[in-house]
Amino acid sequence: MLDLEVVPERSLGNEQWEFTLGMPLAQAVAILQKHCRIIKNVQVLYSEQSPLSHDLILNLTQDGIKLLFDAFNQRLKVIEVYDLTKVKLKYCGVHFNSQAIAPTIEQIDQSFGATHPGVYNSAEQLFHLNFRGLSFSFQLDSWTEAPKYEPNFAHGLASLQIPHGATVKRMYIYSGNSLQDTKAPLMPLSCFLGNVYAESVDVLRDGTGPAGLRLRLLAAGCGPGLLADAKMRVFERSVYFGDSCQDVLSMLGSPHKVFYKSEDKMKIHSPSPHKQVPSKCNDYFFNYFTLGVDILFDANTHKVKKFVLHTNYPGHYNFNIYHRCEFKIPLAIKKENTDGQTETCTTYSKWDNIQELLGHPVEKPVVLHRSSSPNNTNPFGSTFCFGLQRMIFEVMQNNHIASVTLYGPPRPGAHLRTAELP
Repeated sequence: MLDLEVVPERSLGNEQWEFTLGMPLAQAVAILQKHCRIIKNVQVLYSEQSPLSHDLILNLTQDGIKLLFDAFNQRLKVIEVYDLTKVKLKYCGVHFNSQAIAPTIEQIDQSFGATHPGVYNSAEQLFHLNFRGLSFSFQLDSWTEAPKYEPNFAHGLASLQIPHGATVKRMYIYSGNSLQDTKAPLMPLSCFLGNVYAESVDVLRDGTGPAGLRLRLLAAGCGPGLLADAKMRVFERSVYFGDSCQDVLSMLGSPHKVFYKSEDKMKIHSPSPHKQVPSKCNDYFFNYFTLGVDILFDANTHKVKKFVLHTNYPGHYNFNIYHRCEFKIPLAIKKENTDGQTETCTTYSKWDNIQELLGHPVEKPVVLHRSSSPNNTNPFGSTFCFGLQRMIFEVMQNNHIASVTLYGPPRPGAHLRTAELP
């Protein structure tokens, strides 16, 4: 049985690990993977058709704990303990819930001190006792009578004294004064762990298509001092097509991983007559997982030829490999009676809406089916790749965008060589 320390408005954890409000989803999953022999049977709950309409939930069924992540920014918003019989809980080092100590109203009052009277919710038939950043819900097994009064002005909620003997059914840790109005806080400095994160990524355009990226980056600016002295640093960096490998390293730092391409599955769709000729050296990616960005370099020139932006929607094959890239892409819209205007595509745009903005359907997509090996099946199904203005939008079956690949302008030399062919 887990023995965990409760810190209101902040965290739930022990000496080895801690689930902290504002923590990114990937870090919580990394904790669960590292301690998989202790924390077992974890469910990932999300809405397949509308992933932005409901929180993303990690349900620790064996331990009676739910971690609720904001559907948009994918940071930890609420920690819920829904079965207190499966876990030991303490506050300031003193247990208030264990096999020997029942979490009654008297015990909560002794451990946490005085607060406002309980609030009765007639729909749930639960009393809620609220502290800042911490709430307890009490079930009244021994108190079967309905409340003596329910004032009309309280919308069915009545402030009453919680009867003796009531036991806690659920506990919530959150940020702020209200569980209903809470939002995921900014990422705490303790969660940066030396990484740089992208607050936003703007796609820069020239007359023909994308030209590069402008990234607004966040880092914990800790120098040789203690982490307590650290402050959040915000800075901007830009990278462009044609930038050298050294340019990118100086702008964004070292990638988390370098991946060398062994094959190009889209080569069959190329107009080049040499699509079957194997290359002597391989292009390579810089993978920046915490930015949600991949950068492809040409094997010969070592210059940027492609950017890939990842949205990290649940239900996609690459889910939880990358952090969500909060991108904005200007799209050139050609309509009657206008010289040309731009509309913005974001991480949360749906493909149908983009086609409506364009005013015409895009040509038929290429169907992409990912699997880790030829004998494995992908449980999430195929995605569809649409080409548009030197970009490829990978679209999931629920109409959300899984990734966007940006291509640089064609090299002038390529046109010359094509023209010289007999």
